[in-house]
Amino acid sequence: MSNPDRGSQAPAPPSLLQSLKRYLGTWVEVLRTRLDLITNELEEERERVQQVLILAVVTCFCLGLAAVLITFFLVVVFWDHREAVVGGLAVLYLAAGVIAGLAMRQKVRQKSRLFSATLGELAKDSQHLSS
Repeated sequence: MSNPDRGSQAPAPPSLLQSLKRYLGTWVEVLRTRLDLITNELEEERERVQQVLILAVVTCFCLGLAAVLITFFLVVVFWDHREAVVGGLAVLYLAAGVIAGLAMRQKVRQKSRLFSATLGELAKDSQHLSS
């Protein structure tokens, strides 16, 4: 007959190989999660850059058209002093272009915090592993 104590025994602890598989499986899942986060951040940054570029093109077109029309209007209004009006507006447009160029150069030189969320999560992972 069967031994009645046999059913009440605790299951055997997992083998070293099973523990290693679970450990590696956990790491694979953590890495997959971090890669998903990196992918999301890249997509968000790409969309943001696309939106900025579209807005920049629309802004440049509208401001350029407005500058041409304002110049034409002022030349017609001040026909007797057209040379002075055209020269003054040329200096104004040149100054605005230089200021915009300097602002753009400053923006390009600024470092962006791309992957900041991913780096934060990796720092948390490292801190948890070291404690």
